[in-house]
Parts: sequence; structure tokens; C-alpha cells
Amino acid sequence: MFKKILVANRGEIACRVMQTAKKMGIATVAVYSDADARAPHVRMADESVRLGPAPAAESYLKAELILLAAKETGADAIHPGYGFLSERESFARACAGVRGGGDRLYRPAAGGDCGDGR
Repeated sequence: MFKKILVANRGEIACRVMQTAKKMGIATVAVYSDADARAPHVRMADESVRLGPAPAAESYLKAELILLAAKETGADAIHPGYGFLSERESFARACAGVRGGGDRLYRPAAGGDCGDGR
């Protein structure tokens, strides 16, 4: 069982993942852009990490920032949520170093990467 997961998404999706994790006794980490600093998913999380400016291309779509946030917080799993990096096969491969990462954590849509999430 995971002890702490980083939820690599925002809004209602992130809130639902965090609610379920908390019911299971799993600590949560939120990531956020400047525009989302006071968003419900950030307030709900046990910890939070700023990714960068408001544009998704400069925050939520930067896989290296998500992975760094997981490492810095000691998260042992990453939940990709929906959209953003969850549909990128390259992100799944990059998560292989995180316990439960890669295909064991989630499987991106068949056919590989699904665009840039914009």
C-alpha cells in the first residue's frame, strides 16, 4: 500500500482522488500553478508544491517538475488524474523510478501520447 501519493492534476478530479486516498489512510500531495494556489485541491491536500506560472505548458505539463515534486515530498506514487500528462506514454515511462510508477500505476491511452493537453 502507498503511504503518500502525489496527485498530478487539479480541480474536481484531484479532489476526488484525494478524498478516496484519505479514506484509505494515504497522505496526499497537491501540485499547483500560480493561478491555483488557493484552489480546493491545494487546501484539501496534506502537502502542496508550486509548479510554476498559470499556463499549463509552464506548470502541469512539465513532467520534470511533477517528478521533482514527488521526490521532494517523499511521495511513493503519482496519480496522474485525467488529461494533462495522464495521456502521455512518455510520462508513464518517466514515472518508472517512483514506486508504483509507470504501467503499474496507470496505463495511458492506447496508441501512445495523446497530444499536449491544451
